[in-house]
Amino acid sequence: MQKWIVLLAVVGVIIACQNNAEEEYIAVPTPMELSIPTNFPEVAYNLEVNPLTEEGFELGKKLFYDGSLSSTGVVSCGFCHEQAFSFTHHAHTVSHGVNGLEGFRNAQPLHNLAFFNEFTWDGAATHLDLQPIIPITSEVEMNERIPNVLSKLRADKEYPKLFTKAFGDDAINSERLLKALSQFMLQMVSGNSRYDKYSRGEGEMLTDKELAGLETFRQKCANCHAGELFTDQSYRNNGLPMNPNFPEEEGRKRVSGFQEDHYKFRVPSLRNIELTFPYMHDGRFGTLEAVMEFYANGMVANGTIDPSLIDSNGSLGIPLSITEKENIIAFLKTLTDNEFIEDKRFAEF
Repeated sequence: MQKWIVLLAVVGVIIACQNNAEEEYIAVPTPMELSIPTNFPEVAYNLEVNPLTEEGFELGKKLFYDGSLSSTGVVSCGFCHEQAFSFTHHAHTVSHGVNGLEGFRNAQPLHNLAFFNEFTWDGAATHLDLQPIIPITSEVEMNERIPNVLSKLRADKEYPKLFTKAFGDDAINSERLLKALSQFMLQMVSGNSRYDKYSRGEGEMLTDKELAGLETFRQKCANCHAGELFTDQSYRNNGLPMNPNFPEEEGRKRVSGFQEDHYKFRVPSLRNIELTFPYMHDGRFGTLEAVMEFYANGMVANGTIDPSLIDSNGSLGIPLSITEKENIIAFLKTLTDNEFIEDKRFAEF
């Protein structure tokens, strides 16, 4: 009899320990490295306040492709940012959102966001964590409210589990929603183009035409499209004629309120530029050839044009011969990073 009592007591202790272990269990996310190309600048995003983890990345990926972040349940972040085109809205001059509504700007590519401090064409978002709020709440994009999004995520049987894995418990709030999206986007580093491998001395060779284009680019384009990100991250008026379809467009002035910022737009990165057409803030140019022709002969004086685009004799534009245009385009195509475009980590399925 005593043996049974002792045995039952031991079993009881084991069960109690198991129950306590289950109650005290805390999910520990798996750290994830951010691979930075050696020719790239320092990361601008503060990773200490949002450490990258495998679970956070997977949660962010699921959120990125989830239509429930929109009011109709159809339009996801990935709807306007397709991987095959460096996460742009392919073949759309301006973004299309819920119920077929159109915005007034071209969807920008999503790559190398870890190295930027401001986002969108006019710099309305000053932190990557805040950027998704703009499309989620825009009436012509996802047309939703953050509280509604959180309610939908909480009601979904999968998300509490995923938030627990990513953050340690099942609390679903706006901070975690936005941090998870950032973790996914931060990993979108594009730095393995032919140009990069040539620049880093990894055995890649550029053709004579491409090298000539690189030299012309450095002489005539790198003032704005500077560094290895191929943008100085400034806002400039490049002499585009006003678009009559969007008379309300003010560019950077929409954010700053300063008249001198009227029709200034963020200098875009040229990485993967071969794939991110159509070009300019309103997608008005469908080809790189059209862009080259514009800079050579199409600029107009619209009040705040960048001084670097005005010659000493008052003429506008960048003098480019036919050969120089062709060479620059040949060079720009070396910035296509097929490894990034085909990276299954970022694919929806």
